[in-house]
Amino acid sequence: MTTTDLETRTHPVARFASRVHTVLDDLRETPAWSMTPDEQRAALVDLARAEARIAALRLRVLAAADTADVAAESAATSTAAWLAQVTRRTRNVANADVLLARSLEDAHISTRDALADGLLAEDQARVVVRAVDALPESVDPADRARAEKHLLHLAGQHDAAALKHLGRHLLDVLEPEAADKAEGRRLDAEERTAARSTYLQLSDNGDGTHTGRFKLGALHAAMLRRVLHAFSSTQQVSPEERRRLGRPELLGEAFCRFLERLPADRLPSAGGLSATVIVMFDYDRLVSGLGVAHLDTGETLSAGAARRMACEAGVVPAVLRRVLGGRSVVLDLGRRTRFHTESQRLALTIRDRGCTAEGCNRPPGWCHAHQDEVSWADGGGTSVERGRLLCAFHHGKAHSLAYAMTRLPSGQVSFHRRT
Repeated sequence: MTTTDLETRTHPVARFASRVHTVLDDLRETPAWSMTPDEQRAALVDLARAEARIAALRLRVLAAADTADVAAESAATSTAAWLAQVTRRTRNVANADVLLARSLEDAHISTRDALADGLLAEDQARVVVRAVDALPESVDPADRARAEKHLLHLAGQHDAAALKHLGRHLLDVLEPEAADKAEGRRLDAEERTAARSTYLQLSDNGDGTHTGRFKLGALHAAMLRRVLHAFSSTQQVSPEERRRLGRPELLGEAFCRFLERLPADRLPSAGGLSATVIVMFDYDRLVSGLGVAHLDTGETLSAGAARRMACEAGVVPAVLRRVLGGRSVVLDLGRRTRFHTESQRLALTIRDRGCTAEGCNRPPGWCHAHQDEVSWADGGGTSVERGRLLCAFHHGKAHSLAYAMTRLPSGQVSFHRRT
């Protein structure tokens, strides 16, 4: 920007818009690291306030430009279309800016002035305008002004996200009884919409994993989130692993744990059978410890994983053997009552005080109840005498063909890799 260009701009706003770039150019190479921490703190607060004040000025100019129809010179279809082109913003963003500028200039003077004073951020101003405009038509202008000032006061303590939540309850301040009815109607409509749009889709990736997408209403999303957080908080993840894994991975593991612990005896029936997954073992392979197991749904999994699932989770083991020259016949069908009772689990907790693997100190809440000797997966029962607590990590090792488990005189168990 040349001196001549500056001199041709006589309006104070136009001259400021030009000169601000000169100041910013001078500061471009100034190192911020040389500031003291106190200076950095003060500068960040001042710059944030300046950003809000410049936004207010920009929106005020934009409202005037819309009135003057600045788009006409270039034959743009609207002020928003012209603004999107010259500032390289998206059409949606530019249109939202024009609407906000008009609202601040025509109906929300208090919000415009607060933004111009740097008392709230631009995103907060958008929230205030939308919340007040969303009030029912029955609310008179005086009450609208009172609601707007109430939100502006709250903006001093809350960010835009929290302010948006508070804005939904503006009617509570003005007309509590009407607000309750309006909120009920809104929630009822949202719940009906959520029920119609709820879905879950699973796709087989062909590599042992499935990918899914789903959409839930607020109630069921809260229920699922609470369950996953409960399972996530008790996962046997070391601090190092927890730092390495992201939250989505931890919640994914928690979701798997949740599915494994579903009480099959409380699930609805389908085709005369409860919704229980059946794991089919070939007898010869089960004895040899080699090969795979098959689910009745068609999937396959390793013998070790199948044995662990049959011991702990929502599956029923079925042992089959192929008759010479004929089809496979069922030799044994496991019982669905595979979990230790609550009293048995309490007894194990009192006795074992946590995982009984040598050197492991994971607490009872992180542990599964495992049956020594003849496990439930192999036809054994569930008892306190032959039961023990093992964390999920060591429970997996107890059912892994790669490890041997040895019972120690102390009552604990040790594991070593098979050779």
